[in-house]
Amino acid sequence: MKLHELKPAPNSRRARTRVGRGISAGQGKTSGRGQKGQGSRSSVSLPKGFEGGQMRLSQRLPKLRGFHNRWKKEYAVVNLGKLNRFESGAVVDAETLKAAGLIGPARDGVKLLAAGTLSRKLTVRVTRASAAARAAVEAAGGTLELLGAPAPEAEAVVVEAPVPEAAPEPEPEPEVARAPRAPRSRKPKPEPEPEAEVADALPSAEAADDADAENDEE
Repeated sequence: MKLHELKPAPNSRRARTRVGRGISAGQGKTSGRGQKGQGSRSSVSLPKGFEGGQMRLSQRLPKLRGFHNRWKKEYAVVNLGKLNRFESGAVVDAETLKAAGLIGPARDGVKLLAAGTLSRKLTVRVTRASAAARAAVEAAGGTLELLGAPAPEAEAVVVEAPVPEAAPEPEPEPEVARAPRAPRSRKPKPEPEPEAEVADALPSAEAADDADAENDEE
């Protein structure tokens, strides 16, 4: 096999049909749309799922009806009154009930309900049972065993953890006596010099009059 010998599978690639190229081509004139009507127009915009006007499938199907539980348990139900056909002291389980034709295929087990009365002493082994059915079986002298039920938990023994002893408090360190500090010697502040009196600095009024008189004589 060489590169130029590769080719697609037969009929996997086909040329598209060219419409509107004359009646001899097979799809000429109306191009496969027919004569007249809605589908022959060039601007046809039908909604998705349109079925010609009738109620389309998306509206015919039911919706908003809840949901499907993936983890639902399906039990084969048997009533209490059906167990009177067994002899007293018999063990009744899923195989016994199926052999007697009381239940069908049990997918997730057997459930016992309290419809009817029980007058035989039986040992019933089922997966689920109502409280009234259990009380009726025990009142008749029998026992009811639930298959797959968790075993009763043993009483937990509380062991008190030892309380750690408190660490002894460290003894306070003795205080060391310190020598008193010598008082600091402060330098005396220099006293401010007395300001010269204003009267000494300014000439007196009599001296000013004498000076004026001398100027007049000259």
